[in-house]
Amino acid sequence: MRYLGIDVGDKRIGIAISDPSGVIATPYQVYNCVGPKKDLKYIAGLAREKDIGKIIVGLPCNMNGTLGIRAEKCQEFAAKLTRHTTAEVLMHDERLTTVGAEKMLISADVSRAKRKKVIDKLAAQLILQNYLDSINN
Repeated sequence: MRYLGIDVGDKRIGIAISDPSGVIATPYQVYNCVGPKKDLKYIAGLAREKDIGKIIVGLPCNMNGTLGIRAEKCQEFAAKLTRHTTAEVLMHDERLTTVGAEKMLISADVSRAKRKKVIDKLAAQLILQNYLDSINN
């Protein structure tokens, strides 16, 4: 089964996809948000096109485990997404994934302008890979 990992933001959605065996996550793309209905339709269509069984939505928990406004928005997006797709939609803790992606890009000496273009899909890859590792161990 293939998995789709998404890092939901206000302006962009980072997207990662797994290999068919569900072991390795790969950055796929950064989708620029245009509006809630179109954004949901796009993600659902991508899930159909790529034969995705599960969509993993990053849940940005606070460091103490509580949920803030951003987490509530992601939960809302995930709930709406379940009504647009036949794939199972799950939430997965994404604490520090964007920070981790940023550090990887800085250590690879990627310029600030280029980092901004790819950081969301790398964060989505980390979300998805963390989820895959948790179910495959």
